[in-house]
Amino acid sequence: MSSGAANHPLVQLFIARFREFIRTPEAVFWSYVFPLVMMISLGLAFRSDSVEPVAVCVQEGPQADELIQTLQASPRFVVLRGSPEECRQMLRSGKAELVLTVEGSGTEAVYHYQLDQTRPGSVSARDAVNDALQIAAGRKDPVGTKQTAVTEAGSRYIDFLVPGLIGMGLMGGGVWGVGYAIVDMRIRQVLKRLLGTPMKKHHFVAAMMASRMVFMIPEMIVILILSRLMFSVVSHGGYLLIGVIVLLGAFQFASIGLIIASRAKTLEAVAGLMNLTMVPMWIGSGIFFSADRFPDLVQPVIRLLPLTPVISSLRQVMQEGAGLITILPDLGLMLAWLVITFVVALRIFRWD
Repeated sequence: MSSGAANHPLVQLFIARFREFIRTPEAVFWSYVFPLVMMISLGLAFRSDSVEPVAVCVQEGPQADELIQTLQASPRFVVLRGSPEECRQMLRSGKAELVLTVEGSGTEAVYHYQLDQTRPGSVSARDAVNDALQIAAGRKDPVGTKQTAVTEAGSRYIDFLVPGLIGMGLMGGGVWGVGYAIVDMRIRQVLKRLLGTPMKKHHFVAAMMASRMVFMIPEMIVILILSRLMFSVVSHGGYLLIGVIVLLGAFQFASIGLIIASRAKTLEAVAGLMNLTMVPMWIGSGIFFSADRFPDLVQPVIRLLPLTPVISSLRQVMQEGAGLITILPDLGLMLAWLVITFVVALRIFRWD
């Protein structure tokens, strides 16, 4: 690089921002380490090596021993035993998904299941236990069935989680990395000093957004590499489209961070604005669970959140192998957020 180019205001601003970032350990931790810790811990917690065992509490009674012996014959069940109060306490605390008792005896015996129907684990536990007991009692299904175990990369929770963590990292890095830094510079009167130099305003804005790109790209690459090495997470749609989504998403959230910081004069104010902006996306955009779980009434609002198209397009590419045409609506929404927030931010931005 020639000395003239190296002294360009855009280059110098970029270098200054880069040095400021790497000299702030907490910023490095939240930008790079935290998403990796989340991926590794959740990936290990929800690994798909085997079927999750079903915990059943058999209530004390005349036929309790027979029930326990029948269920213990299957490695799928973790069988507990207790009094009525003890079993109910296990159900309340989550130590058991189901409480089982037998009412009556002989041919008139009835299996009594106590469960919380709002917990999916309890419902599936009831079905699994009932099947095992009915088969042991001699039930024969009128139609034969056949089961084939299939392990397909892309169908596990970790495959669902990684795109969400990439989107979360893009959002946090862009909003906090730009918004917090600008307000901190405003408090320290750095913005006023910069305004008195030959620097043009768009040089400052471009340097702030470009620096986020340099920080975000290595983070996304590390997440993709580690998820591949540790959990065999692959992208069925290749990695070129992921790069496009990451670039557009990083610019989008940097622009949102810019508009949040346009008028804020204290760190408390900008922190409140950033949390107000990001919390709805943390909850509604589907980082850790599908956004489809929300009622149809709020789905149009959820789809318009800036993080939703980022995560949606990443999951379509990585899990479904979608191409460019399929994710164009998501890319268009991201571009709209980028342009609108950037234009508004430039118009209302204050240097003092």
